[in-house]
Amino acid sequence: MNKKLNLGRYDYAGYMAFIMYSICSLIIPLLIVAIGRTLNFPIDDGGMAAGGVLHMTRSTSMVITLLFCGWISAFLGKRITMGLSIILIGLGISCCAIAPAYWVLIPCLLIAGLGEGVCEGIATPFVQDMHPEAPERYVNIAHAFWSVGIVVTVLVAGGLLTLGVNWRIILGIAGVCTLLCSLCFLWKENPAHPYPEAKEKINFQKLFADSRKIVKVPRFWICCLAMFFGAGAEFGLTFWSAAYIQLTFRTGAWVAGLGTGMIALGMFVGRTAFGYFAKIDYLRRILLGCAGLTIPVTLLMAVLRRGMMPDSLLFILLFFLLFLAGIGIAPYWPTTQVLGVSTMPELDSTLLYIYFSAMGVPGCGFFTWLMGAIGDRYGLTGTLLVVPCCLVIFILIILALGFTAKERKRATNIQ
Repeated sequence: MNKKLNLGRYDYAGYMAFIMYSICSLIIPLLIVAIGRTLNFPIDDGGMAAGGVLHMTRSTSMVITLLFCGWISAFLGKRITMGLSIILIGLGISCCAIAPAYWVLIPCLLIAGLGEGVCEGIATPFVQDMHPEAPERYVNIAHAFWSVGIVVTVLVAGGLLTLGVNWRIILGIAGVCTLLCSLCFLWKENPAHPYPEAKEKINFQKLFADSRKIVKVPRFWICCLAMFFGAGAEFGLTFWSAAYIQLTFRTGAWVAGLGTGMIALGMFVGRTAFGYFAKIDYLRRILLGCAGLTIPVTLLMAVLRRGMMPDSLLFILLFFLLFLAGIGIAPYWPTTQVLGVSTMPELDSTLLYIYFSAMGVPGCGFFTWLMGAIGDRYGLTGTLLVVPCCLVIFILIILALGFTAKERKRATNIQ
C-alpha cells in the first residue's frame, strides 16, 4: 500500500503554477472563435490554420527558453525561476487582452511562451526535487492540476463568454490572476521549511558534459519521439475540442467548453489515479493501454453527427467519449517523462525532463497547426483523425523503447 502523501507550501505553489499555466494555455483555444471574429480570422471560414499558427508561434519561444531553463535555474534557483516564469506568462496573456489586430497577438504570445517554456521545463523537476523518494507519484499528481486549470477555464471563461462578457475582459482577468500567482514562489520563505535548492555551485562545463552524454544515448531520442507524438495527440485534442464541438454540433461556447471540461475531468481522474497507484514497472503498460483506449474513442467521436440520434443521447455519448479520451491522454506527458528518466538513471534527471519537454512542446505546436490546416482543407472530421494517427505511432515508439530497455538490461547482466 502506498504511503500517505507528504505535501508542503511549495507543493501547493507547484499546483497553482500548473493551474495558471493551464488556464493561460487553454483560454486562447476556448475563446478562439470569438477572437477570430473580432480580429478577422474567422475559424469557420478558413481561419483554422491561422488559429493553429498562434500556438505554433508560442511553441517556438517555449522551446528557446526550455533549452536554457536548466542554466537559468542553476543560476537563480528553481524557486525564483518558477516565480519569474509565471510573471512572463501573466504579462503575455494580459497583453493579448488589448491586442488590436491578429498580428499583435503573435509577440504577446511570444512573451507568454518564454515564461511557459521555463515553467514547462522546471515545474516537473521542481516537484521531483521535493520528493526524490517517489517522483512517479508526486509528478503525476502535480500534472493533474493542469486539468484543474482546464475545468476552471471552462466554467469561468466559458460561462462569462456565454453571458456576453467580452473576450478581452476574460483574458485580462486570466493574466492578472497569473501575475498574482507568482507570489506563491517569490514571497519570503519560511526558514524552517525552505525549498530544497541544489547546494552545489553552477558548473557550466558539467552542464555541457551532461548534455553531450545525454544526446549520445539512443533511448533518449526514442523518448523524444514519444514525447513529440504523445504531446501532439494530447494538446491537439485539447486545443481543438471546443471549436470542434461548437462548429460540428452547432452549439454555443458554454456547451463546447463543457466538452473540453469533460476531457479535463478525465485527465484529472487519470493522472491522479496513475500518480497514486503507479509503479515504475507499470509505466510502459499504462502508456500502451491508454493509447490503445484512446484510438477507438477518437475514431468514434469523428463519425458522430447531429441527427444520428436524439440530441440528448448524442451529447451524453459525446461527453462520455470525451471523458474517456481525457483518461486516455492523461499519462502521455508526465508518465512518458518519468519512464524515460527511469530507463536512463545514469543521466542527469533535470536535464532529461527539460529536453523531453523541449520535444513535447514542438509536438503541441506542430500538430495544433496541422490539425487546423487539415480542418481548413478537409473539414473538422479530418482534424480529429490526426489524433489516432499520432497514437498509432506513439504505441510503436513505446514498444521500441521497451525493446531497447530489455536489450540494455540483457547486456548489463552479461557484463
